[in-house]
Amino acid sequence: MKALRKHAWITGLAVILAALFVATKLIQPSFGASGLESLARAALPFAFATVAQAVVVIAGGIDLSIASMMAVCSVTAAVLMEGNGGAISGGIVLLVLAMGAGMGALNGLLINITRVPDIVVTLAMLFVWEGVALLILNAPGGDAADWLRGFIIGGLPIPGLGGVPRSLVFLLVLVAIVWLPIRRSRTGLSLYAVGSDALAAFRSGVNVGRTRIVAYALAGVFAAMGGLSLTLSTGIGEPIPGPYLLASVAAVVLGGVVLGGGKGGLLGPLIAVFILRLVRMDLTLLSVDPNVSAIIEGTIMVVVVMIGGLLAARGKL
Repeated sequence: MKALRKHAWITGLAVILAALFVATKLIQPSFGASGLESLARAALPFAFATVAQAVVVIAGGIDLSIASMMAVCSVTAAVLMEGNGGAISGGIVLLVLAMGAGMGALNGLLINITRVPDIVVTLAMLFVWEGVALLILNAPGGDAADWLRGFIIGGLPIPGLGGVPRSLVFLLVLVAIVWLPIRRSRTGLSLYAVGSDALAAFRSGVNVGRTRIVAYALAGVFAAMGGLSLTLSTGIGEPIPGPYLLASVAAVVLGGVVLGGGKGGLLGPLIAVFILRLVRMDLTLLSVDPNVSAIIEGTIMVVVVMIGGLLAARGKL
């Protein structure tokens, strides 16, 4: 019971997610393994964008350029993989991840050097990265290596669990590999300390500037994973940033990460991504007008933000 109270927000999200799965099954009785696989694959870029945003928000910032960085990584991978579907594709993936880290680190560096609020710097970089993506590929195209696409398409038989979507396993494994060692290290503590109170962290010996650069570089790595997953999922590069920015902020808030920084984790935002995707799927299955769907989704977010704000003010989040 103590653990449930400690993680009440995440527990509540898990209950909502389970209820939405039941509702989806009632709305569409044929919803099963294939539907779950499609849902997980569609949610993959949103999930990586949300994780990227969550890392920056935990460190007390916000990154408005995540969707544009995803576009740059997506088209770079697609262009380089075109005609190079062999083992060299693995090197291309590493190159794109390094590129994502570099773009994110540049965002953090500019914020440190200029002392301009992060929301202004990343808004400006949004347009820079968007232009870079269009210079690399001015229309959807390119290719993706088939053996890499196999990592996220289809189901993965796991004893006792049946078929689990490969994209879901792909997501959880990559996030765990990158985030867990950092979360349990001094760097992870620094991210939370800077997000909670940058001045207090500085007086405690934390290098605030370097920590912020690390946070944005990490966000860049996760954004690169999002761009790669988009290319692997569709088989082509997409130079126009998708609706990942607003979706990532919404999922971060719904997932229990305090926008002021210093509180929250990555599990809640990941669950929130699937909640939001399921809500949209159910509204589509019910043939709800898209404009009405937008109003419903916006209302949900307003209510969630208000509840989250009240709980944060009372120290319960």
